[in-house]
Amino acid sequence: MNRAEKAALQLRAVDVLRMLKQTRTYDELAETTGLPAGDLNRYVNGHVLPGADRAREVVDELGREALAEELDARISVDDEGYVDNSATVFDQPFLDLAAPVVANGFDFDRPDVVLTAATDGITLAAALASYYGVRCAYAKKRKETAVEDFIEARQRLQSGIELTYYLPASAIDPGESVLVVDDLIRSGETQELLLDIVHTAEADVAGVFALIAAGEDGIRRARERTDAPIGSLVSV
Repeated sequence: MNRAEKAALQLRAVDVLRMLKQTRTYDELAETTGLPAGDLNRYVNGHVLPGADRAREVVDELGREALAEELDARISVDDEGYVDNSATVFDQPFLDLAAPVVANGFDFDRPDVVLTAATDGITLAAALASYYGVRCAYAKKRKETAVEDFIEARQRLQSGIELTYYLPASAIDPGESVLVVDDLIRSGETQELLLDIVHTAEADVAGVFALIAAGEDGIRRARERTDAPIGSLVSV
């Protein structure tokens, strides 16, 4: 780990602790983290940074649990099973905080590109791409006028509607590693189309990630298409 990576990890740990502190006293935070209340006070108030090992423990272990709890509190599911996660996908600072937790908490290979589908997955993809320092690409349901060459993925849905996504061919190079992400995975149809795009581009799949898994169908469907790691932060 170089100095820049160490500093970024330490700052992310402080962000996690500050998020936890919003709903806890220092004594409660000490009980949750196992760290002395005095140290936590200094971290949260920016007087000192946690060491690299302690920061990694906060981000990898506490961070994932804390973010899952926060995400779960932000989403709602109606009587028909539709998920409202607008309080999450509209909150870029929260997604920026989630990015290192996702990157360090799952067995994804470091990607060259983070790929999603427009539109709700873009903010999450941007956060992960920024954290990794790589490109962010998103497929659309229509072609851009000024782009000549596209990768196209098409699928007929159970409803009989044909869904097509287009990605500029220059967005992914052959042999690159691609992390497929989205805010929500339900049926897995969108993830299948994105995986088709990766395959057509002759690229490799680093993993498939969604903030929320609504049921098991989408996760199972993705696993049928790739051996790469697949995960979600919460399930509903």
